[in-house]
Amino acid sequence: MNFAKNQQNQWYENKEKTFVAIDCIIFGFDKDTLKLLVFKREIEPLKGSWSLIGSFVRSYENSNEAANRILKDITGLEKIFTEELRTYSDVYRDPGARCISIAQYTLIRIDEHNKELVDKHGAFWFPINKLPNLILDHDIMVKDALHRLRHKAKFFPIGFELLPQNFTLPQIQLLYEEIFQKKLDSRNFRKKILSLDLLKNTQKKDKSSSKKGAFLYQFDPEKYDQLKLNGFDFPILK
Repeated sequence: MNFAKNQQNQWYENKEKTFVAIDCIIFGFDKDTLKLLVFKREIEPLKGSWSLIGSFVRSYENSNEAANRILKDITGLEKIFTEELRTYSDVYRDPGARCISIAQYTLIRIDEHNKELVDKHGAFWFPINKLPNLILDHDIMVKDALHRLRHKAKFFPIGFELLPQNFTLPQIQLLYEEIFQKKLDSRNFRKKILSLDLLKNTQKKDKSSSKKGAFLYQFDPEKYDQLKLNGFDFPILK
């Protein structure tokens, strides 16, 4: 019994150490702009360079638990949309050590996040079309995350995770225009959105951009959950 245990211990001894990290691609929608949350790296190597927000996975965590910890520490938010993107394992991707990164992309409502926490960590929101150069392979991660977001937004209502609780139809269109980086026909887009029977008209108006104002909508929770589960066909975006 002791011999077998010693054999097992020897198997782990003198092996090369490999770190496992979580990098979070955090998207937010601010008024009419899709943004990404990044910060200045605080440690060497590459200290002071722009980076995605991440951390090593701790010994008692799985990858999802590590991602949730990072997101709560940075934004103060819990139970937000997070999905594993892919694993980045190029041998020389990190000059500091042999490190494998599991990237997670996240959609948050900017109006709900804790701005003081974000400021405390030295993080900043950048428009996705005006991003600074990011360290390591983080630019590739962002590109991959945008590709995943655009693909899923065609068939699932995940883009709506970026909207505030009350929103107008023009805001929804602006959101999708930002996600896909192209102009959409207003009449066809709104017709399709309303045909999904996903929205409830609050009968209140946002008059910040015109005297007439635009009706404020909310999601129908049951319909929204159903669409998140089953998806929909959104041909106007193809």
